[in-house]
Amino acid sequence: MVDDRDESLEKRREQLEAELATKRSVLGEDERGEVRAEESRKGYAEAMKLSSEFIAAIIVGAVLGYLFDRFVGTAPWGMIILLLLGFCAGVLNVLRSAGKVATPMPEKHGLDKK
Repeated sequence: MVDDRDESLEKRREQLEAELATKRSVLGEDERGEVRAEESRKGYAEAMKLSSEFIAAIIVGAVLGYLFDRFVGTAPWGMIILLLLGFCAGVLNVLRSAGKVATPMPEKHGLDKK
């Protein structure tokens, strides 16, 4: 009777271990999926940041060019030039944010010169 009880407990323990193993594997897959989703969200956030910086620089250049043309009277030239400068500034901002171009370091004037 004791042997039957021990055998049934052993079978039950093995069955529970098998169920735990399957649950752990399912949870591991869920965790891996969650990690991939988190990386994807970070990528989307970075893309939105870079695109908004780029578009903002172009819009600022266009608005400043339009205002310059309105006050000075240089019809399309102010807007064309400042729009191109805004485009260049946007590209530079995106490259800096992406880490492709180093940010400028301020130089110490007069301290290193002898």
